[in-house]
Amino acid sequence: MVNETYIPSTLEEALKIRAEVHAKPLAGGSDLMVQYRRGTGVVPVFPFPVMIISGLKELKGIKKEEDGSVVIGALTTSAEIAECEDVPYFVRKAASLMGAISLRNSATIGGNLGNASPKGDLPQPLILLDARVILESTTSKREILVDDFIKGSKKTDLRDDEIITAVRIPEVKYTYGYYRKIGTRKANAISKLSMSALLTLEDGVIKDFRVASGAAGPKIARNKDNEAKLIGKKLEDINSLTQDIVKTHDETISPHAMATWRRNTTSRMLEYFLSEVSKGGEGRIIE
Repeated sequence: MVNETYIPSTLEEALKIRAEVHAKPLAGGSDLMVQYRRGTGVVPVFPFPVMIISGLKELKGIKKEEDGSVVIGALTTSAEIAECEDVPYFVRKAASLMGAISLRNSATIGGNLGNASPKGDLPQPLILLDARVILESTTSKREILVDDFIKGSKKTDLRDDEIITAVRIPEVKYTYGYYRKIGTRKANAISKLSMSALLTLEDGVIKDFRVASGAAGPKIARNKDNEAKLIGKKLEDINSLTQDIVKTHDETISPHAMATWRRNTTSRMLEYFLSEVSKGGEGRIIE
């Protein structure tokens, strides 16, 4: 079998190819190249047309908008994201922990979303921040929440004629933030589980609370109804509500995805975050 490969030089050309032959976009290839490998030194063979889009300048770069949101081009690498101060902490931190340096220099945010792996590093903080993915075709352009775009393990809402062109992250102000990834070793590890959380305080009242867990099922685990239990409450109410919040978040996680120790670890991380917040003091990133 011979690969049917296209190498467009512009986004316009890429969208036309995508519409006509539905060629699958390939940028860093850190997922597809491994998925379809045939052995060391042997070129992968794909059972579908492939379109190499790594040269499309229109899909690269990071821009901060006037409303405070940050737009990241789909071909922006994890290394570039990790080094950009305009990118929210949670996303920078996740990008900085993604595999080896060589992987971070090739893996793209568009590829990480399009692959839709439950263990992907970037979807979890993006879903926490209500980020939206921008999808374009020759006839349309739409934005949808990353949480809605990822339907399940390896399943997305990407249409056959669309390309992921960018991700838009709204400005989210918070008082306390937390991010933790756990793997089998300290570096270059696939996530065994991850969690990010944020909480916003104004005059002692909780205005926003969010928590998302990765590697927790077919997709990122987040329960907005559970988060709402803290919103509007006072700082001193956190301790009395912690166990209910933790229990409900645990129930959000797929029972088939995580061994007992992984679920317990996720619960302990959330308990730790809420315990640290309940102590008050200046806002900070909780380590």
